[in-house]
This record gives sequence, structure tokens and C-alpha cells, in this order.
Amino acid sequence: MVILIKVVQLLLSLSILVIFHEFGHYISARIFKARVEKFYLFFDPWFSLFKFKKGDTEYGVGWMPLGGYCKIAGMIDESLDKEQMKLPPQPWEFRSKPAWQRLIIMLGGVTVNILLAICIYIAILSVWGEQYLPTSEVKYGIAVDAMGKELGLRNGDRILTIDNKEVEEFSAIPKQLVLEQAKTIQVIRDGKRVDITIPAWFVSKLIQSKSVDFISVRYPFEAGKFVLGSVAEKAGMKLNDRIIGINDSLFPYFDEFRMAIPRYKNQKVNLLVVRGGDTLKLPLTIPAEGKIGVYHKDLSVYFKMKEKSYNFFTAIPAGFIMTFEKTGDYLKSIKLLFKQEKAYESVGGFISIGSLFPDAWNWLTFWSWTAFLSIMLAVINVLPIPALDGGHVMFLLYEIIFRRKPSDKFMEYAQITGMIILFGLLIFANLNDVLKLFR
Repeated sequence: MVILIKVVQLLLSLSILVIFHEFGHYISARIFKARVEKFYLFFDPWFSLFKFKKGDTEYGVGWMPLGGYCKIAGMIDESLDKEQMKLPPQPWEFRSKPAWQRLIIMLGGVTVNILLAICIYIAILSVWGEQYLPTSEVKYGIAVDAMGKELGLRNGDRILTIDNKEVEEFSAIPKQLVLEQAKTIQVIRDGKRVDITIPAWFVSKLIQSKSVDFISVRYPFEAGKFVLGSVAEKAGMKLNDRIIGINDSLFPYFDEFRMAIPRYKNQKVNLLVVRGGDTLKLPLTIPAEGKIGVYHKDLSVYFKMKEKSYNFFTAIPAGFIMTFEKTGDYLKSIKLLFKQEKAYESVGGFISIGSLFPDAWNWLTFWSWTAFLSIMLAVINVLPIPALDGGHVMFLLYEIIFRRKPSDKFMEYAQITGMIILFGLLIFANLNDVLKLFR
């Protein structure tokens, strides 16, 4: 069921992005009176699932969910329609339009993707606003994994500043350390201020380790919800009970309990819980999967979250700012990634993208990831690779600057080369995903 929910979210998100991207090309072509022969969601080699024709355009849904396309008359694209290109140019064809108009048509898709991200962020801020955990509220300190410990941090540290500058939002700390490549961290440890110098190798090793929780929030483990058949609930645990340990070992925080419980798989233990002012021992057997079927309470129970509300009009400038910040962060991450050794190991396909979505349907998370994926699609599409929008833009800029148009034969070969590169990358990325499942 979890996999189905993720697949549905992925397909819906990609469908929205593809339709809007191709609509950007479609509407730009229409504005300059270039004929659009086909407008398809997904590819349709040999047959389509659904299609109809209105005016000069055939609209449809293909069976191969790898994207979509907008076939513009007189343009060398993935259709490689050589017969049409042998005929004399017609006024309604792409090749007959001035270079500046063709440039706008080719940039239509990425432009709409950026506008879509802006609109989604405006809607998110209008409906849900912003909520975040201030760094100053992390009163129990932080929890770190092996990478966090190699960095020099310890469980329970309270982060004061990064490079001696306060970071208002706790979730922005990893971004400061990685994307901004900070040099030092200032923490309170055992009541004393400690300065930690970030090793030069840290970012590279972090990327290779694929650690996503090298710094997280520490909080008590209080029962907020039980799963069906919870062994803890059967043993007598109740909502609001606070777990503090197992047998004679104390684990008062959730991160400590989560790390310790695998050691007790298939064992009979006494679960130590606090109820009211009493400490109770609940006898139970830890299942083979090392879980007792208890969800912790929401973080807002332990910390005072900061909230910011927007109406539609105040959300507009905030939506623009958020889009440009996310775009900048994505560009920085790409630049950083390709500075690392074995950067190819971090390339992912549909499984990686699908894993971004949560196990349960959440509209806020869905739209947040869709907006970010729209930015990713825009950035990737402007790469100067033939067969991508950026490849066409590259050749159009060449034509505008040198006032000489590349030959149709050259464009045909460039398109074929670009398609081979893209299909190779697609196969490699998805194969990489499969291999990661077995590592």
C-alpha cells in the first residue's frame, strides 16, 4: 500500500509538471502562429491510450510514462520527421519564424515551470503558511549519527551559531553546513561553549555516505499513537506514557531508544515508562523487526514552533522569494555534487524521486515536492544538451550571434546524439536506483 501511494503521488506530480511544461511550448507557438501538430502527456510509440483532434492539433495520452511532448510543425525534435523537413518551409512552421520567436518558444517550457513553482509556493503559503522550529527552541540538544560524530558533534549539544552567525531556523543548519560550506560550528556542551572546526573532507564524505540525519532534533519519547497490534499497547502502555529505558538501561530520548532497541530483538524485557509521577515496568517481547508499535508525539508538543501566516497578497512576494531561494539551493547542490569524487553514484531515477514523497498522502508535502521538482525540471531542461530545450536554445543563440543557421542535417544528427545521451542517462539513473536497493 505504501509503494502504491508513492507511485500515485509520483505519477500525478510528474503528469502535472509535464503538462505545464509542454503547455509553455504550446502557448508560445500559438502566440507566434506556429502550428502545433501534437500535444501529448507521456510518449505514444506505436499507439496511444487516448487521443482526439481539435483544429490542427492532436491531443492525447501515451502509454509510456517517461515524459511528454509538444510537436511543433517544421521543427527537428524527438519525432525526427524527415519527410516534413524535405518540403519547402511554410509560414506556419517553426523554421519559418524569426530566431527571437523560436527562442521564446523553446524557453516557454522552462518559463512555465518556474511560474508554476511560484504559483504553488504562493498557494502553499496562503493555505498553510509557514511553520518552523527555531534553533533557540532546541532545548534538549541535538541527535547525531555516525557522520555527525565524525564532524565533531555529540548527542545533546546545543547549536549556538554557524561561523559565529545565528541560524534562525533549525532545519536550515544542514544547508548552511553543506551548501554554504561553513567553516565552524559553535555549541554548548556540558554547560561550556565549544568551537568545532569543520574538516575539509566533511562535505565530500557526507555526500558519499548519503546520510540524511547527521543532525536532528532530540526530544523525549512519549506515546502519541499506537499501530494496530502494538506489542507495547498489549503490554499495558497508554497514550502519553514516556519511555525512558529498557531493563536497567536508561534511554530517555527517542534517538537513544531507536538506536538501542535493535539489541533487544526477540528478547523478553521490561520497558521502563513514566506515567504521571510513577515509573512502571511493562514486560514484553521485542519483535524480530525491532519495533514496539509506538509513534512519538508531534514536535510541536515539545517545542514552541514559530508560525507565520499569509493572505493571498502577502504570499505573492514570499512565493517569488521562496522560488528563487530554492532554485539557488538546487544550483549550488549541482555544483557541489560534481566537485565530488564518484559523483555518478548520487545520480538517481524514478525510484529516488518517488522516495521523496511520504508514505501517507499529505497535500502540503505533495505540493511542496511538486514545486521543487518543477524547479528541477526547469534547470535540467536548460542544460545545453541537444534534444533538451537548452540544446535548441544553444543553437538558436549561435544563429542570433553569428547570423548563420545550422543546417537541418546537422540539427538532425545533433538531435539523435542528444537523444542517445538522454536515454543513456535515463537508463543509468534508474539502474543506479536498482543497484542501491542491493547495497
